Amino acid sequence: MAPKMANFAELLSSAPKPQTSDELRALFKKGRIDEVECVVPDIAGVARGKAMPAAKFSSLNPTYLPISIFFQSITGEYVEVEDENYWTEKDIQLIPDLNTLRAVPWAQDRTVQVIHDLRYPSGEPVEYAPRNVLRRVLSYFEAEGWQPVIAPEMEFYLTQKNIDPDYALEPPVGRSGRQSVGKQAYSMMAVDEYESVIEAIYEFAEVQGMEIDTVIQEGGAAQIEINLLHGHPLELADQVFVFKRLIREAAFRHDCYATFMAKPMDNEPGSAMHIHQSMIDTKTGKNIFSDDEGNETDLFRHFLGGQQYYMPAAMCLLAPYVNSYRRLVVGSSAPINVEWGVDNRSVGLRVPNSPPEARRIENRIVGADTNPYIAIAACLAAGYLGMRDKIVPRAQFSGDAYDASFGLPRGLLESLTEFKDATALHEILGPNFSELYRLVKAHEFEEFMQVISPWEREHLLLTV
Repeated sequence: MAPKMANFAELLSSAPKPQTSDELRALFKKGRIDEVECVVPDIAGVARGKAMPAAKFSSLNPTYLPISIFFQSITGEYVEVEDENYWTEKDIQLIPDLNTLRAVPWAQDRTVQVIHDLRYPSGEPVEYAPRNVLRRVLSYFEAEGWQPVIAPEMEFYLTQKNIDPDYALEPPVGRSGRQSVGKQAYSMMAVDEYESVIEAIYEFAEVQGMEIDTVIQEGGAAQIEINLLHGHPLELADQVFVFKRLIREAAFRHDCYATFMAKPMDNEPGSAMHIHQSMIDTKTGKNIFSDDEGNETDLFRHFLGGQQYYMPAAMCLLAPYVNSYRRLVVGSSAPINVEWGVDNRSVGLRVPNSPPEARRIENRIVGADTNPYIAIAACLAAGYLGMRDKIVPRAQFSGDAYDASFGLPRGLLESLTEFKDATALHEILGPNFSELYRLVKAHEFEEFMQVISPWEREHLLLTV
């Protein structure tokens, strides 16, 4: 398998991505490619789309999906919205972004994947599509001559296979024949315990043309963190979107699961997707968060102020499920407020120690369970509003912010209430998207409330 995959990767990386039907046909013929997956991220970040023979795709004829893919909750139930498209299920056109063409190394046949954008028949972008939401946010920065740069850190757990959701998750058995234990952060032995899965992740990533910066063991049992290199927000969102599926497939290959649930196991820390954010001037290429003397700028402070001001209202975008808020509790090594500080990992907004040209803000609030396009868009939208409106942050927090007051919504319903009134955020993200997102998450909350948990049966059945 390895030589075949390596040759496949070399073929796809040896020349510029094809942009025409003739170039596609030539590539597909040379690579003996059989199938193309046409994928789009939905509201939850799930890959939806269709597969087709490579010969059909290479013609680049219009392809369509019903707009109803955006009206579904995470359970697959449809959410009622006041939109004529809801009842008619109108078609929307898939527009391939051929720069995202990647091999699918876990497929049985030679398969490639292409991420698509979505447009109405009129040519207008579909406002509900997460990729378009992020593009909309980035357009505000482009108008000012600013280019955001981000770097995500992806945390996830490996677990034993779990085919009955009534049973708690457990760490898989590693190469030692034992299950992993927690509190082994940065342990190389803990990473080596699941070496076969990590090697498969590296192999798949190489074939897909994506580079991993670092891999570390996090604080939970069989909890791993993968850091990606910094770059353009849309490109990095695409990478996270692809990486999530890649990591799950690598785990399947070795008879275990990979989960990006924010809080998958009791008594273990949750999983985050920390997002490092900086800003460069598009003309000079310089980091506008630092001045010529290396000091922080007003734009840096205003971006930070916007993050601090709008994060509570944006929480449903960064913590999108009822489970997400089980991570954001006291004593769980996760932030509980929007305080900021330099090189302080207890705050929600950390400014890492770095040279002036790399000055950045690490948002530590974002959960691993988010849609990367939406989470990145929300963080940048908050920062943009801070820069636009010159929002001044509170004074730097000194000490342990875990002991400070709670400054975030405690649950999804509270977060949705705050988001409903955040009209400034809606303006930047898109009003139609914002309303649909709120309705989908409210529907998911109502679905959750219809389920009786084991805790309730354990403590209430014969007691109250």
